Amino acid sequence: MPYVNIKITKEGATDKQKKQLMEGVTQLLVDVLHKNPNTTIVIIEEVETDNWGIGGVPVTELRKKACKE
Repeated sequence: MPYVNIKITKEGATDKQKKQLMEGVTQLLVDVLHKNPNTTIVIIEEVETDNWGIGGVPVTELRKKACKE
């Protein structure tokens, strides 16, 4: 029973996009590892940009700096 956890920043991924991720990851596990899609679990967690840091800096700050440049 494969379990896949996808974490993305909460920046407007649509329900359609998230469904495509779930379908795509499930199909990849079927194609590569011959897993049963009916027992494959895919969870998408959306994380606020204030809670996601890169190089010690919250993504919120990085996005603000990028807009100013």
